[in-house]
Amino acid sequence: MNILKKAIAGGALAVVATAALAAGTASSASAGWSDCAGGDLCAYLSANGGGTPGRVADDNANLLQYNKFNNAVSLYNNGNSCNVRIYSGLNWSGSSFVLPRGYTAPDLSGTVYYKNVASNDWCV
Repeated sequence: MNILKKAIAGGALAVVATAALAAGTASSASAGWSDCAGGDLCAYLSANGGGTPGRVADDNANLLQYNKFNNAVSLYNNGNSCNVRIYSGLNWSGSSFVLPRGYTAPDLSGTVYYKNVASNDWCV
């Protein structure tokens, strides 16, 4: 299952990232990735950045209060300078993984983060 992919400028291509959770092949990036403003962590209700993103730019102890993160199927770290750690639990608890700056998690299904991106911490 793909977890992390590198978003390339223009959203035309994606390259598989090597990470403990990553596996699979590269695919074309969705236009939805380009809707994520610079400096934001974006959550989408569909795989591959489909739909309009929910966006946050700071550390958050409770992302579940936001519909797009509570029901996230894919993520994009369009941060300006930092990686972001994603947690399955509130208050930076539970399982976690680092989503590097410029990378996507195109399909969270089959993971503890599927419809459950509970908190985040920048610059890890």
